[in-house]
Amino acid sequence: MTVTVRPIVETDRAAWEDLFVAYATFYKVEQTSAMRATVWGWLHDDSAQTCGLVALDTDGRIVGLAHYRAFARPLAASTGGFLDDLFVDPAHRGSGAADAMIDALCRIGRDRGWSIIRWITADDNYRARNMYDRIAARMGWITYDIKL
Repeated sequence: MTVTVRPIVETDRAAWEDLFVAYATFYKVEQTSAMRATVWGWLHDDSAQTCGLVALDTDGRIVGLAHYRAFARPLAASTGGFLDDLFVDPAHRGSGAADAMIDALCRIGRDRGWSIIRWITADDNYRARNMYDRIAARMGWITYDIKL
């Protein structure tokens, strides 16, 4: 299957929302329509940090989403790109959609002068990790959160 990747546009809302709900369900994250509305607003606000891509199948249906943003790297004195969310409809996994979205993000990063693309995933997300291990270097960093 040929996959096309492009930036998210206003008319993508329903398909994006279906995928974002499925993504939250996959990670067992409780999510409300108000939360989705907030993220959708960020994706269409030029002053917000969050940007988005969608992957389309050969029929033009949205089958994947990616949210990303720039982040400062003080120690490296550079800017990187952070891939916050990547999700492909389970029926389209293995189609190349995830690879295509990461490739598109790498092109964006090169165009913007970013030094790196970084992301995290769950330890038990084995299918995604298999792909990630093929295309990127796993780092030795451990992530911590303080809930506020």
